[in-house]
Amino acid sequence: MDAQAYGGNNDRRQSEIQHDLPRLLDRAARSAGLDRARWQIQRKGDEQLAVRPLDGAEPRLVDDYVRHLAAELREYNAQRVPEARMRLRVVIHQGLVELADNGFAGSAVVATARLLNAPALYDALAAHPGADLVLLLSDDVFRSVVEGGHTSLRTEDFTRVTVQVKEYRAVAWLRVPGASSGERTTDFHEPGAAERGKPTAPAPGEPAADRSGPAAAGGAGGAGGAGGAAISNEYRADKINVTNVAGPVDARGAVFGFGGGGG
Repeated sequence: MDAQAYGGNNDRRQSEIQHDLPRLLDRAARSAGLDRARWQIQRKGDEQLAVRPLDGAEPRLVDDYVRHLAAELREYNAQRVPEARMRLRVVIHQGLVELADNGFAGSAVVATARLLNAPALYDALAAHPGADLVLLLSDDVFRSVVEGGHTSLRTEDFTRVTVQVKEYRAVAWLRVPGASSGERTTDFHEPGAAERGKPTAPAPGEPAADRSGPAAAGGAGGAGGAGGAAISNEYRADKINVTNVAGPVDARGAVFGFGGGGG
């Protein structure tokens, strides 16, 4: 991973990025149940190349870790002016790596470096100015982890791109968390959320009954506006959706309604 536009910052901001970046990465890993202390990490200012063992947690890396990292960046950047935001290009590849005297060696390392410099990543950041992170998976990772159905991600969450950097040429898969294909976004939402401007299904706990007008404020019914449509607060048990959820729920952007059994 690499921080965007690092060289354009002054010395003080560069030092701040080098201080904050590993802490953001550590927090995201802990939230995803991953231990970065077990990873071999090559640090280079605003860039990190991390090598982790193949231990069956690859779906968690592609799915949970990236999601938590996007959330960490979102919170971090919300406290800063646009010029001081941290935006990351992230690449995930797999293959054999040799620990060498001055870092890592192997074709997988070279491929990862080439993918990180893919023009598609830079273009995605430019096309989605509200995004704090763009992700590129190698074709091997995409097919074995995402297409194989081992994550909550869908194949349509990714865009197929061809990467040509120096002597390297390969297919890869691009994702901008929070953005639909071809859509500009200034916020993050979970994969599968409806595109803005399109009708959405009732949120968990929200009555599914049809409404002839906007929801009544303060819970009091009354006459409608110019059309004269009335807003009813009648209790409709047959129109209530009940959803039982066990375990943690990420409900950012959701709307919940609560009511008693007596109406």
